[in-house]
Amino acid sequence: MTLNKVLKRKIREWRDNNYESHYSAIREIFEYNFLDIDNQDLRYLRKAQFEALETYWYLRLAENTPHIFDLYKKYFQGEDLLDALNIRLTDKDLIKIAFSNGGGVETIFKKIKDDNEFVKKYRLEGIRESLFLNYPSYILALAMGAGKTVLIGSIIATEFAMALEYPDGPFVKNALVFAPGKTILGALKEISDIPYEKILPPRLYKPFISNVKITYTRDGEKDIPVIKGSNFNVIVTNTEKIRIQKQTITKNLLQGVLFNEEKEDEIKETVANQRLQTIASLPNLAIFSDEAHHTYGQILDKELKRVRQTVNYLAEKTNVLVVVNTTGTPYFKRQILKDVVYWYGLSQGIKDGILKEVRGNIIAYPKISYKKFLEDVVSDFLENYKDVKIYDNSLAKLAIYFPKIADLNLAKPIVEKIVIKYGLDPSVILPVHNESSEDIKDLFDNRINDPTLPYRIFLLVNKGTEGWNCLSLFATALARKLTSSNNFVLQAASRCLRQIPGNKVKAKIYLSKDNVPILDNQLKETYGESLEELNRTPQDFVKERVIVRKTGIPPVVLKKKIRKVIPKDLKFKPFIKFEKPKINLEDIKKDILTPDEFGRRKVLVTIAQEKIKIEPDYTDIYSLAVELANIYRLPLMEIYDKLKELYPDGEILEQEVVDIKRQIEEQIKNYEIVEEVVEQALALLKKQGFKEEKEGEKSIYVTEIIFHKDRAEKLLLKYEDFVSKYNQPTLFGFHYSPYNFDSLPEKEFFESILRELNENPDEVEDIYFTGAMNDTNKTDFIFEYKDKNGRWHNYSPDFLIRKKNGKMLIVEIKGEPFKDRQKEKEMRQVENLNPERLKYEILETTKDSLGFNEVEKVKKWIYK
Repeated sequence: MTLNKVLKRKIREWRDNNYESHYSAIREIFEYNFLDIDNQDLRYLRKAQFEALETYWYLRLAENTPHIFDLYKKYFQGEDLLDALNIRLTDKDLIKIAFSNGGGVETIFKKIKDDNEFVKKYRLEGIRESLFLNYPSYILALAMGAGKTVLIGSIIATEFAMALEYPDGPFVKNALVFAPGKTILGALKEISDIPYEKILPPRLYKPFISNVKITYTRDGEKDIPVIKGSNFNVIVTNTEKIRIQKQTITKNLLQGVLFNEEKEDEIKETVANQRLQTIASLPNLAIFSDEAHHTYGQILDKELKRVRQTVNYLAEKTNVLVVVNTTGTPYFKRQILKDVVYWYGLSQGIKDGILKEVRGNIIAYPKISYKKFLEDVVSDFLENYKDVKIYDNSLAKLAIYFPKIADLNLAKPIVEKIVIKYGLDPSVILPVHNESSEDIKDLFDNRINDPTLPYRIFLLVNKGTEGWNCLSLFATALARKLTSSNNFVLQAASRCLRQIPGNKVKAKIYLSKDNVPILDNQLKETYGESLEELNRTPQDFVKERVIVRKTGIPPVVLKKKIRKVIPKDLKFKPFIKFEKPKINLEDIKKDILTPDEFGRRKVLVTIAQEKIKIEPDYTDIYSLAVELANIYRLPLMEIYDKLKELYPDGEILEQEVVDIKRQIEEQIKNYEIVEEVVEQALALLKKQGFKEEKEGEKSIYVTEIIFHKDRAEKLLLKYEDFVSKYNQPTLFGFHYSPYNFDSLPEKEFFESILRELNENPDEVEDIYFTGAMNDTNKTDFIFEYKDKNGRWHNYSPDFLIRKKNGKMLIVEIKGEPFKDRQKEKEMRQVENLNPERLKYEILETTKDSLGFNEVEKVKKWIYK
């Protein structure tokens, strides 16, 4: 079993124990990341990102940020440890080293650390590098398209938030993010655009966003614009811009894993340049490397890797708390890298809808002529993708990769003839290579997603691999035998797999005969998956783009009942005060009793006392603040701030909790809890919660949803599809499109009512499906209710129908077994507060159908 699989089980246990930790704010952060924790409905992060974030914090808090070797030794013992690390010795060496002197497997690891000949014999350079670093270093492996950059930003945000919440805690206060190459450095600017308010709860988000400073190193700057020794800096750079300069000297500061000591009699001492010195001044540093295979070369004894060298330097000069590496390719020579603590694979990305499905669309050609291969590839692409568009109307594109410019030049006229045959202008073809003009290179690298560009087919040499993200690329073709080094074939072939919202069209990969074994081998070596597995992996989830169609919807005005504490005596200030109780655990004693043999009554009498040693129980102050605010109807943040002032460590003795409750109850006598009916205006849709995009001069508001593909076929309904299905344009419904229903009865009800309203609108203003929108950033039409266990939940009713006279009907569609009495009780209370304007109706279903009489209830309300 691999380490990442062991950790997955341990993290599940940690989750089930409510993320038990001395730092309870981490539980608050994780819970905030769900819109509906019961249904595991994430607010912003994808499943893979959230799981990787959980893994990271499990290692930081539950395991106390261990070195990777310590993790292995904790979960694997004896020969199992050797197996887990894939250390295979001959029987002779195993007996001689491990057992003859009684030292066990520890003697093997001592030889790995100190014996270069032994390491060379068994090719253990990578193992030695991973196990004996002077700092904790982990790899979080996510397949391409899963969002590694957002994961890095999420870790930084949660670390900074924890550092602000617990100033004396062991948390990161500065971050250095390495990006290999200029293209990926540009992509990493995305860090500053991450909506951190969707990752951090409001009370943690505000101090974070007020303190964080994101800096990008640029050409021409001698230093980094940060204050030396300061906190909450994020520095995004690459190895070209933070460089270790060298001076000849006889001392080696970086011994062991980075240099071959036998061949290096004199080596160069590494000295940081001005930028590096500034970074080295920053305390509590975390270092992040995007695409970790750039950071960790596989033959470090032959070639100095600049990022690793820089990390080692910083670890010597400042307190590097942790190094986090992200990659999409965590395998080397078909073995998972030993630093990997989380792995989300390529096939899983396809199943979850993060990547395009390619099942049945990997075409391997026999040994045919170069001309015939090109003609067939381009013809097949134009037959299947000529009219395919993505959401911004960009047309589908094909990238053909060549080994040399001469091959490209030979192919261009062949491709042009096929393009003309299909009625397209040859100008849709764009050759790009190292000798192309700077304008062409810039367009290809940075402006390729402009929907006004005419290009459909790219002819490429040494371009269009890692870091190149063309949203409308649907197909790749590998012509002639390409280089097998640096995973070029894999990087080229997989460029077309990135998914875009709303797409249901598969990607396609065309392979010449020579490239098939190369791609298969590189898939196995870097992903642990075969070409055959990739070709038969179905897509279980799809991604859909949701567009707001109606932005000027008037708010729903309703009366709601709220409870609050007010002073009985107006002269008494409405503020609860309490002091830190004086609890002395040492004074607690136990009585030693014996029967009273001489008294008339058979009672026990005390004959002695002994002090009791009590193991104190603690609770975290945030949980206590929530409990006190809930019980006594007090302002949560005022209670929390007071507790934080008294207990800066964030924990309080259970005995003190009892006394604080007593203090509050003494004061609450001067208060009374009153219920007050207030009128609130609830926005059905808040466009500021959506992403704004430009369609010409017009602004549109969009978001994304991911759901199982079976639901897409049955439960997703787009405005255009409804109009086409019934040949009936409608002014009603679809305040956003598509609607994502929870059940067939919901969809059936909506279509039935919509057809009725199109025939006879009467006095109806509109109908809205509201059941799928439960994000408070996007709507206010959410109601709170407390379940039978005392936990609060948000509830979004299924439908709202409004009449022009102000009357409203809220409709909930539920089968009898799924009715929630507490939820219904809350909504009946809202209904009773608004008798003239609101009715709440529950329509009962049986299996997948809605009874005729149930729909008639709503029609009677509409037309009465």
